[in-house]
Amino acid sequence: MANKQRKIEIFSAGCPVCEEVIQQVKHAACPSCDVQVLDMKSPDVQRRAARLGVKSVPAVAIEGKLADCCANRGVDIGALRAAGLGQAIG
Repeated sequence: MANKQRKIEIFSAGCPVCEEVIQQVKHAACPSCDVQVLDMKSPDVQRRAARLGVKSVPAVAIEGKLADCCANRGVDIGALRAAGLGQAIG
């Protein structure tokens, strides 16, 4: 019987928030988890992240699927405009 491992990918920019998530994921992982930290400075990692729909980091994918908690994030220009971006102060 093959030793099956669950692939956990952490997309990181190396910032303190990313480092904290890396430590939390590693702490929560079990022996069946293959935790990989991927550096977003790498073009290959950037392409992988884009295919998965990563919009902000840190982000975590499990078995090739972006975790729900990491989806639908990122900068929303519409929301920023609603908060005042691009509007003169009068």
